[in-house]
Amino acid sequence: MKMSRKWWVIALVICLVLATISPLASSFPDGLEKVAEDKGFISAAEEAPFAFIADYIFPGIENEVLATILAGWLGVVVLFFIVYGLAWLIKLKKQGSNIIE
Repeated sequence: MKMSRKWWVIALVICLVLATISPLASSFPDGLEKVAEDKGFISAAEEAPFAFIADYIFPGIENEVLATILAGWLGVVVLFFIVYGLAWLIKLKKQGSNIIE
């Protein structure tokens, strides 16, 4: 495994670990939601125009913590491959490849 690829794998593993433990950190709502509740404007919130995984809960999983962890994993993996792909394209461009023209 090349050195740079090793760092990508390490970054992916760290992000997956964080996505696994972060739902276990607190049962309280996130900061923005908490402020909206405290200040009384939570009812003014509008639904998102689209939601891939609403409320960070993977559909079809009854255990809420597990559903949140799976939603986090999916988000990490999708974003990882988007960023990795962009980095690969930038690297090709810097090497003077004619693939991106």
